[in-house]
Amino acid sequence: MTPGARIQAAIELVDQILTAWMQEKRIPADKMLQNYFTSHRYIGSKDRGQVSELVYWVLRHKAALEWWLERTQQRVHGRTYIFAALVLRKDYNPTSIVSVSKDSTYSPPPLLEDEQNMVNTLVRHDITHPDMPAHIRLNYPEWMDALLEESFGAKKEAAMAAMNEQAHTDLRVNTLKTTREALIDALNAEGFLCTATETSPIGVRLEKRGPIFTSETFKKGWFEVQDEGSQMVALLADAQPGHRVIDFCAGAGGKTLAMAAAMKNKGRILALDNSEKRLTQLPIRLRRAGVDNVQTHIITSESDAYIKRHKQTADRVLVDAPCSGTGTWRRNPDLKWRFTRKDLDEVLEVQQSILQSALRLVKPGGRLIYATCSILKDENEKQVEQVLKTVNNFKVVCAEKIWDKNPVSTASEVSYLSLTPHEDGVDGFFAAVLERQP
Repeated sequence: MTPGARIQAAIELVDQILTAWMQEKRIPADKMLQNYFTSHRYIGSKDRGQVSELVYWVLRHKAALEWWLERTQQRVHGRTYIFAALVLRKDYNPTSIVSVSKDSTYSPPPLLEDEQNMVNTLVRHDITHPDMPAHIRLNYPEWMDALLEESFGAKKEAAMAAMNEQAHTDLRVNTLKTTREALIDALNAEGFLCTATETSPIGVRLEKRGPIFTSETFKKGWFEVQDEGSQMVALLADAQPGHRVIDFCAGAGGKTLAMAAAMKNKGRILALDNSEKRLTQLPIRLRRAGVDNVQTHIITSESDAYIKRHKQTADRVLVDAPCSGTGTWRRNPDLKWRFTRKDLDEVLEVQQSILQSALRLVKPGGRLIYATCSILKDENEKQVEQVLKTVNNFKVVCAEKIWDKNPVSTASEVSYLSLTPHEDGVDGFFAAVLERQP
């Protein structure tokens, strides 16, 4: 594709996303990109990567771009978003944008007079401006301002700035089949340059994005793509060989696979979810990974009668709860603008209901790990505090002591796992460990 054709593809994608939002369709941006590239099969992998990167940059900086479009009296649509982005991030100047519109029949039509005036103005500026309110300069929903202030305090600006950066691609080593050292050597030999992750002992970080699923090591089941923070949550479960584990909200099974490897295929994992579409992806991943100690079951809700059959039977119950996804804004920036205050109120209710149901499954001495990919206290610490008011036979176990495996650790008796991009270089995650007393 020519540069102009890539720009036109990005314009079309942004328009499709905006249209879906106006129609209140909750289609994730990554799904819309996947559908677009499926229907435009002539677009190669390198071009798909460049188009996707530009679209996601626009979604990350949507509020600031709209501020500039209003200042330059432009209508908000795909063309103005993309042209403003190209100039503000210094990819193009006004002259080169005019040239690129002529490089092929697939390029965008030439700039209109008012669009030309816009790029002539914006070329003198950066994406941020001193006059912008914080929620616009840092690109987050204004209604979340107080919630983010509560979570980060003086660090809010650094936290939100990090959320506008592109996320790394991390892999989890499948220790049932290989070692981290062997995987790194094999990937480097294939041209996928990578290094060991800093905190997760089973993680590998790619130096740059690439078609990693074409790797022979992936076909052999040597790894799964999983953010380092998500790996740490799965490790915090401390699932041991022979344990009976219930993954209450298994989804596509990323953490199920991680726990199965930690258990060395010994014991049993019951993977539950209320989405047949998500859960049906898991058997394929299990076969590739060589995992055979997992049983899947589709439930209708957190109050499904099937759940009662497993009352107080589990050594570990992992609740990777549905949440706002605020911790994944680097990967899913469209979530910033699709998720509303009403959605948050609804998800808080669901989280509490799931927690109350899942606690029944933990046997005496067993543990429940409550996790979210959220950075909001309302979904994290406050949910744990609320559920502990309703039960008297659970206590919070120090997450740091579990992670360090140090019985003489000086860590406090109550601590949670709390990860953020600006401090840990991973997606935002929270996890609490609750242990049922004998």
